[in-house]
Amino acid sequence: MGRGCVVDDSVEGYLSKLCQLQAGTVTGLLIGQSSAQRDFVIMATRTPQRDESAGPSLDKEWITEHARQVSRMLPGGLSVLGVFIITDSDSKDILITLRQLVFAVETLISSEQLWTPEDDDVTDCVTLHINAKTRKTICRTFDIKDPKSMAKPADWKYQSGVCSSCTMVSCSLNVDVLVPIPDNRASTETMDACVKEGLKTWAYQIKSGLCLIDGKIMQAESEITAGQKRNVRQMHTAQLLITADEQKQTDVVQWCGGSVSVRGAIYSRTYLLTNKPKAKLTEKMLKRDVVSTVATRVQMLLEELLTSEEESKTRRSKHPTERFSLPRRVFSPAAATGPVCVCDYQFRDEGLSEVTDRLKEMLDIDAAEGDLDTRQELAAEIIDSDFTEEASVKPVEVLEAQRNNHIGAAVAAAVAALAAAAAAASVLYLRDV
Repeated sequence: MGRGCVVDDSVEGYLSKLCQLQAGTVTGLLIGQSSAQRDFVIMATRTPQRDESAGPSLDKEWITEHARQVSRMLPGGLSVLGVFIITDSDSKDILITLRQLVFAVETLISSEQLWTPEDDDVTDCVTLHINAKTRKTICRTFDIKDPKSMAKPADWKYQSGVCSSCTMVSCSLNVDVLVPIPDNRASTETMDACVKEGLKTWAYQIKSGLCLIDGKIMQAESEITAGQKRNVRQMHTAQLLITADEQKQTDVVQWCGGSVSVRGAIYSRTYLLTNKPKAKLTEKMLKRDVVSTVATRVQMLLEELLTSEEESKTRRSKHPTERFSLPRRVFSPAAATGPVCVCDYQFRDEGLSEVTDRLKEMLDIDAAEGDLDTRQELAAEIIDSDFTEEASVKPVEVLEAQRNNHIGAAVAAAVAALAAAAAAASVLYLRDV
């Protein structure tokens, strides 16, 4: 028996509108949440038009890049579930095209994820084919874990208020990550790879951390909404208590050409659309969002540096330490989906109009500046006293020792204070040792 897709009726209206306006083939993404037996589809967004692409053929690279950008804009619990295509044809080639697209999309998105897939992760992705003339709808799924996966039929059923009783869990977390960069660093690409590996180590610490929900440790299979009213929106707060792994002296002794330090506080949230969300799933989704939002910000900054490689080299040759403000997280209501929000990342030199423009381009959301929630994180401020440049050369183990002496207690205390303040800022330091 195939999987079922419970689809918010706002998606039906959106897809019908695309059918009416359709000129040629239209592609896009399906967004929502997967559970063991079914998928909850709460949004659909078409692929932005590429000005220089005038031909009738599909641009797979453009579609997958759109999926990557959209994936970055989704908070915990939400993901790109699959792809849709609207055509005037019922050709069998459409199924081949959808299969190629859904595998390409999943491959690119998973390449940015810093966590290891788990056995209970859902690996079925959704494809939807709509005939613009007859409005015939065919839904199928593919197991992206299996390269030889065949299409399986899936039930596509519209329903009102899919998100009306969702559960939201949020937390704030202090971040302090130090990543060594080797002597043979030749470019920002090399630094990018080193930072990604360093963040993977930090991601493992996040995964191993203790999660408190509403101040309590909960059993894995416990329902976080137990004893509360059903079919109403639930909001909970969480704390993540992280301690650094013990390391042998030989594990951290290395000479390097520099280091990257990511410091500050971030705000994380996750949505759960199931009626009885379990503590285990909540914790997993929240921790993945913590890792994802930090990795996304660092990656966005490194992408900017990569586009101006020569300029950044010149600056670093004159200044041993470069300091950059990472973008802050801004939330926006997702169109017609009740309490669920999507997010974007705003750099210090950007206005809110640029955020609303990206929401329109990437997610086809008509958000006004007044709709944006900018309260959860403050713009990062770089203070000279935060980072003292050292004239002498120090091996990494000295820097690590200075951090690790207090990290266990400091983070536990910082989490509570940041959660109470509900404000955050983050900074990235590039340092030549």
